[in-house]
Amino acid sequence: MNIKHEPNIPICIIGAGGIVADAHLPAYKIANYTVKGIVNRNKAKAVALAEKFGIEKVYDSLEEMVTDNGTEVIYDFALPASEIINVLERLPDEATVLIQKPYGESLDEAKAIHKLAYQKHLQAGVNFQMRFAPYILEAKRMIADGLLGDIVDIEVYVNVHTPWNLWEFLFVKERMEINYHSIHYVDLIRSFLGNPKKVLARTFKHPQALQLASVKSNIIMDYGDLVRAVIHTNHNHNYSPQKQESYVKIEGTKGAIKIGFGALINYPHGIPDTFEYIHLEDGVAEWKTKPLHGTWFPHAFIGTMREMQRAKARIIQKPENSIDDALMTMACVEAAYISNEKDGIAVSTLI
Repeated sequence: MNIKHEPNIPICIIGAGGIVADAHLPAYKIANYTVKGIVNRNKAKAVALAEKFGIEKVYDSLEEMVTDNGTEVIYDFALPASEIINVLERLPDEATVLIQKPYGESLDEAKAIHKLAYQKHLQAGVNFQMRFAPYILEAKRMIADGLLGDIVDIEVYVNVHTPWNLWEFLFVKERMEINYHSIHYVDLIRSFLGNPKKVLARTFKHPQALQLASVKSNIIMDYGDLVRAVIHTNHNHNYSPQKQESYVKIEGTKGAIKIGFGALINYPHGIPDTFEYIHLEDGVAEWKTKPLHGTWFPHAFIGTMREMQRAKARIIQKPENSIDDALMTMACVEAAYISNEKDGIAVSTLI
């Protein structure tokens, strides 16, 4: 990613949890973005991150941060979705804001956030960052160059063991796996194919994780009879990392791409990503590998912030990850939950 001539508007971080430490701040360091300040309820965590990443100021409160910076910075906050409205109400009108996903706990909450953002004339985006991972950007370049032909199939497959205890707040959520994990893949497929006609889904518990609302999901995004778009996730494959898998497979009429994203395997340690592709040419084809620099965590987080930087600098009218686009991802997620509750035909009724 060429960021040499990109704007560098100062960033103020709200929150000092694991995602900030492991993704936001490392990404901004790679991109040479200036992080001016940070605030967190537990100030000690903010101080630790400020010392590690060279952040200029640790604020005692959000109000102090706002008084000091007004609308001159980009506010980047990584808090649970239930905190979004509370934070937006305390930010100045016309502020530029990057909101950590999901965009609310439900579509109704997303609509309320959306209404507030427009009332305050905020320039706001949501941190749906997987679409900006280096391997996804490369796949989109290859598709734009016509190497795959027409896209006919996108499959996301995740079979891993996720240590959910790292995120204690998830244990009280009524909606979990789709809203906090598979939402990434819903947004990703939308970034390739646009909005689906409808969504079908089923999300599941596991006997060894009954405290969580769900840990496995099957989702079909319906784009008509010629395109299959599916998401399969299982976060309770606790049988060593040996058979864990996580990949995105994209098939077209002229070729295919298979991306192994290793961040989820043996989490949080991960394994290297892989990028394989095949292109049908003159009747001869073989799979090839392509080396790429960067991965989902933290490099994709550069992309979402870059969009906000460019929007605030008026280089673009609206970020790709705008709240308007995010609202459509939330609509797909809502459709998945409605489908989970209501869809399906009882076999007994057919006999």
